[in-house]
Amino acid sequence: MKELLSLARKTLEFHLKGKKLIIPESIKEKYSEKKACFVTLTKKNELRGCIGTLYPRQALYQDIVENAINAGFNDFRFPSLRENELLDIRIEISVLSVPERLEFKDNKELLKKIDKNMGIILKKGYNSATFLPQVWEEIPDKIEFLEHLSAKTGLEKNAWKDAEIYSYRVEKIKEK
Repeated sequence: MKELLSLARKTLEFHLKGKKLIIPESIKEKYSEKKACFVTLTKKNELRGCIGTLYPRQALYQDIVENAINAGFNDFRFPSLRENELLDIRIEISVLSVPERLEFKDNKELLKKIDKNMGIILKKGYNSATFLPQVWEEIPDKIEFLEHLSAKTGLEKNAWKDAEIYSYRVEKIKEK
């Protein structure tokens, strides 16, 4: 999967230069299965962009190209990536399993079912948000994690108590 990191980096480089990236047939063949992914960019260990998809809708290589561009240039939390930043950027790709709804009868059962290897999606009404499993490193407490996710969704911190909860796993690769 290392070639996916190279694909994401080349995507950023070519986009900065306004050039069209030609994707090798070997990459297209090897990563043609429909999968969802997130591309996370960090600079000096600080988040610099993170965009992804939750459900498979296109070939994995296409999702990586699209999400790399979006993480670098369309994440509303950050200015567009500049060429002089590229050397300081580290790329991480998280390939997601298909999210599954967690069934639980009460909050206690939900807290037992979730673990720190899961990405979590919270849905309530028209609002939804996710945290990748990597967020557990910053917020290890389950209740605090769900409260932060509720806030990210744009709802009050206890919204998780009567929301739909979905979970997924990731396979991640990261530049050193």
